[in-house]
Amino acid sequence: MPTNTAAWIDAPYADLTVREAPFPTARPSQLVVRVRAIAVNPLDATIQSNGRLMYGWLPSPAILGTDIAGEVVSVGSAVTRFQPGDRVFAFAVGMERGRDDIAEGGFQSYAAVEERLTAPVPADLGFEQAVVLPLAVSTAASALFQTDQLGLAHPSANPTERRESVVVWGGTTSVGSNAIQLARAAGYTVIATASPKNHDALRLLGATHVFDYRDPEAVAKIAAAASGTTVRGVLAVAVGSAEPSVAVARATGAKRVVLASPSVSFYDQPRRGGLSRQRLRMLARLVASNATLQVRCALSGVRARFVWGSSLMNNEVGPMLWADYLPDALADGRHQAFPPARVVGTQLSAIQPALDELRRGVSAEKLVVTLN
Repeated sequence: MPTNTAAWIDAPYADLTVREAPFPTARPSQLVVRVRAIAVNPLDATIQSNGRLMYGWLPSPAILGTDIAGEVVSVGSAVTRFQPGDRVFAFAVGMERGRDDIAEGGFQSYAAVEERLTAPVPADLGFEQAVVLPLAVSTAASALFQTDQLGLAHPSANPTERRESVVVWGGTTSVGSNAIQLARAAGYTVIATASPKNHDALRLLGATHVFDYRDPEAVAKIAAAASGTTVRGVLAVAVGSAEPSVAVARATGAKRVVLASPSVSFYDQPRRGGLSRQRLRMLARLVASNATLQVRCALSGVRARFVWGSSLMNNEVGPMLWADYLPDALADGRHQAFPPARVVGTQLSAIQPALDELRRGVSAEKLVVTLN
């Protein structure tokens, strides 16, 4: 059996430490993957920055990480879609409640993943490109298609064109760019926001209209662009997106807003335990902004609800996305691995610097670490 190595978080707020880890064993529904590429996400950085504020069930030490790509080395007895040697990418769910935070963590050389959250990597796609997708595309699909969120019709190879639209506020984010593609593949007109330099890229992904999120007239322009369609909902991605997204819903008559990001940055505090002025200010802003947002929603008849990216593993959206849609859509080019990957290192020790860079700010790209 090969030696396994992981980037561990040994205590709340601590830097990651690389050392040996147990070699995972596949449960009946799982695969063990030799990890060749890892992407870092704001979720990883947020958990490290906040101790156990969000993920209180995580023990110490633990292995973080959700986005992996690599080769299958073994499969469980109930697995039917994959075999050893297959090139795959997968959503590792070790950080979720009730999961194995060691075997199923993504920041390691070998990881156990669920077959239902795994898809093949097309022959013409590199691991470093495919790995940008798992958490982002799962979050986007949960937001768009779950009945407790926007409840849209599912994507297909030949979608029916609808006189309905979806607004994505934060189109160049990982979640936003995947949401644009998924909604368009389901036949909806997509209206998005982004910095002007990224407008053409979003149009190539399928957005019909793209507006500058910093434009004071953005909400009015979105409402005008949506005229003649029924706006099924608004997806708010990135810090600061909730308030304008609710304003868009009010202006267009949409009744649902899905929130993929908190209203404040969890990075605006020292990465250590205990109270501090920065942490108190952050928590005060969080409570105040959420309360104000819900009051505005109640007065306007708009429902704003957070989405949990892993929720699709327990409903019909998971198999729709991972088994029915992604394999063919990636293979024939209908779905693009976006945003582009930027490889920032070639070993597990590069993950901590990648998280630090993510906190400083990254736009329209995904930070990726490759492993030999």
